[in-house]
Amino acid sequence: MIKGVFFILLFYFIGQAVSYLIDGFVPGSIIGMLLMFGCLHFKVLDPESVKDVSLAFTKNMSIFFIPAGAGILGAYGLLGQFWSSILIVSSVSLVLVIVVVALVQQYMENRKEKR
Repeated sequence: MIKGVFFILLFYFIGQAVSYLIDGFVPGSIIGMLLMFGCLHFKVLDPESVKDVSLAFTKNMSIFFIPAGAGILGAYGLLGQFWSSILIVSSVSLVLVIVVVALVQQYMENRKEKR
């Protein structure tokens, strides 16, 4: 389990360093996740080494939403001022995410059937 935490934090810090080098254009956490995904996909990193930690994070994911919820409550006045814009952007992004996930899922299923 300690080995898994080490790898997750290592990729996080590498992502933060890369983000710093590119002036924060892409958040470091996103870069770290992409680097870790690449290492897992190309078998550079053994998935079993991070499996326990990732399962623990996934099972307790609701804890990670507490700071975001507190931030939303802190910005209540701002949300009330721009509620229509927020509603439109949220709706459009929801539809786009659903469409992209459906297309990727369909592509992956077709690719699996061809094998």
